[in-house]
Amino acid sequence: MNTIEQAAKRLEELRRAGVDINPADIARSPVAEPAIESRPKAPVAAPAPAVAMDVAPARAAREEIPADLRRSRHVNLDFQRMASCGLLVPGNPRSQLEEEFRIIKRPLLENVRGQSASRPKRANIIMVTSAVPGEGKTQTAINLAVSIAMELDHTVLLVEADVIRPSALERMGVSVSKGLLDLLTAPETDLSEVLLKTNIPKLTLLPAGTSSSRSTELLASAAMDALLEELATTYPDRVIVFDTPPLLPSTESRVLATSMGQVLMVVESGKTPLNTVKLAFATVQECPVVMSMLNKYTGPKGNRTYGYYAP
Repeated sequence: MNTIEQAAKRLEELRRAGVDINPADIARSPVAEPAIESRPKAPVAAPAPAVAMDVAPARAAREEIPADLRRSRHVNLDFQRMASCGLLVPGNPRSQLEEEFRIIKRPLLENVRGQSASRPKRANIIMVTSAVPGEGKTQTAINLAVSIAMELDHTVLLVEADVIRPSALERMGVSVSKGLLDLLTAPETDLSEVLLKTNIPKLTLLPAGTSSSRSTELLASAAMDALLEELATTYPDRVIVFDTPPLLPSTESRVLATSMGQVLMVVESGKTPLNTVKLAFATVQECPVVMSMLNKYTGPKGNRTYGYYAP
């Protein structure tokens, strides 16, 4: 017998006994009180929509943030240091360097968007490398990532994949320990634990991580391929820029090149021998798209620091 039935039975017993029942007393009756609690709950739930409206914007904001960034650390890039190192800084006055990287990124983004003849697999994963050290590939990778972060339709993940001599984050004023290699050596490590959100809203960083003597094997592993697939497919608007070691003196870049959608080869003008450049291109010939950028060029066309051409 439920509470309402008990209350009704008790009320009937009192009436038969000749007790004069005051309706106001019923409302205060310990027996009748549970019956009130058992009424339909619509009046009690009425304020709920207002609460839902208050939290809905916050919930929507959280859903707009990729899951792998919600728990990531936030770091502030040192814009003054970046500018002094010749790196692009969003919000600075329009510069020739900014214009040049607008030219450099355009064909790469056309491939990402499928606007070229055929969209290569993993087109949104771009490897920046060079034949030998000192040609400016890390500088190029950073500037390319910052330039793409200025786009309206893309976010960028800059991966410090030069695991032998990482320097990209240092140039941006960031010092961390865990990163890419830790993801590969410790499967229990979550991607969000090593990603770094920055004060450039659309730019995220993935550090090189803890140094390992097995870096080539780790980058050639099934775990690395799974990570690349996750990075390439989870967020379609994301472009991933890999700063990798030089091709000829190391094996890490050669391993990575087989899994990349696009390769940007940085060539130092007037210094790198032609035969060396040819050898470097031969190591990445399996990659579907290979472009090159002539760096540190000074000549009759205007003393430009960067120039771009496709082989």
